[in-house]
Amino acid sequence: MTHPISVLHFTNGPTRGGAEEHILTLLRGLDRRYFRLHLVCAPEVAEKMRPDVPSDVELIPLLLRKPNQARAALRFIQIVRSRKIEILHSHLFYSSLFASPLGALAGVPVVVETPHVRELWRKGIKANFVVDRTVARSLDAVIAVSYANAEYLIKSKGLPARKIHVIHNGCDIRRFSPSGDPSAYRAAQGIAATDPAIVVLARLEPQKGHSFLLNALPQVVAEFPHLQVILVGDGALRADLEMHVRELKLEANVVFAGYQSNPMQWLSIADFTVLPSLYEGLPLVAIESLAAGKTVIATAVDGSPEVVVHEKTGLLVPPGDPQSLATAVLRLLRDEGLRQRLGDMGKDFVLENFTQERQVSRTEDLYFKLLAEKTGRVVRRDERHADPIASGEAATVLTA
Repeated sequence: MTHPISVLHFTNGPTRGGAEEHILTLLRGLDRRYFRLHLVCAPEVAEKMRPDVPSDVELIPLLLRKPNQARAALRFIQIVRSRKIEILHSHLFYSSLFASPLGALAGVPVVVETPHVRELWRKGIKANFVVDRTVARSLDAVIAVSYANAEYLIKSKGLPARKIHVIHNGCDIRRFSPSGDPSAYRAAQGIAATDPAIVVLARLEPQKGHSFLLNALPQVVAEFPHLQVILVGDGALRADLEMHVRELKLEANVVFAGYQSNPMQWLSIADFTVLPSLYEGLPLVAIESLAAGKTVIATAVDGSPEVVVHEKTGLLVPPGDPQSLATAVLRLLRDEGLRQRLGDMGKDFVLENFTQERQVSRTEDLYFKLLAEKTGRVVRRDERHADPIASGEAATVLTA
């Protein structure tokens, strides 16, 4: 191999969320013998990600979020051409809307998109996906983060099935191995050793469904008056959710922790976690929670059941249903043995199926496959594992 493959990851999201953590997993794990890596993202996100971006990755702040940003578009093309980018990988459709056509225009050989989620928020003309199918013409591959996500991309969006490749999210399991004394960390947060604690790792945005969990809490607090529910994350709904907490008189039970860069500290004090989302792709926070041995209550949406398998690794409830959430939360609070059993099985499940190494190796395989198809450049590496993209290897499936 004469020179490393130059890969640029792009996101224009306004906050650091699951897509950005997915990008960091790839930036940490992609083999430097074969890849030279660049990241372009909005300046405010660059500042939040900078401490965690590997030192050998070029981080370029650029705001490219509106059609009238001609100067930013020209700057993006200049970045792509000057770095001789061979693979352009955008994350979330709104990023791909701008970057993928520009990348194709700039002559990038391989253009890839990871949409990450089912876009339930779309209404009217935006829900007919004409623009998505138009942008897809400039794409060589679309990575679905779950089988449910792949079905949505093919059946709802109408993207070509031949371009869809399923690569599950993964995480660095080592980051979520318990360490230190959780009781000391509990005390530092003002949480008594005997107080039950639930952690919600999610941006404070409509997608994540926090209000449904809040509406479930009065019934739970009536039985567990010292319950602590810690909302880790920030977002546009913070003020509304804080008002909601006051209206429900739950100020003694709900903590707004804001954005935190170290989720393991918060998972260490949790009895379990809750993810009340209205839609997801494949929730990374559920993988992280299970990697830490903490079971999850999640809504049965999209790819969530591929990680949170009902009665096996966690509990599933319908979306937008406070009563079902209350019933599930009370069940886990009452039964420590059930929490432990689900957490142990969940940890084993993610260790087998959702590791960073698994995600990175499959992404590398897809990159090599696409580059060979588009340019004829074949990359050979020692002790290469069987190509799961070609062989159709699938993750282990647990059924209830």
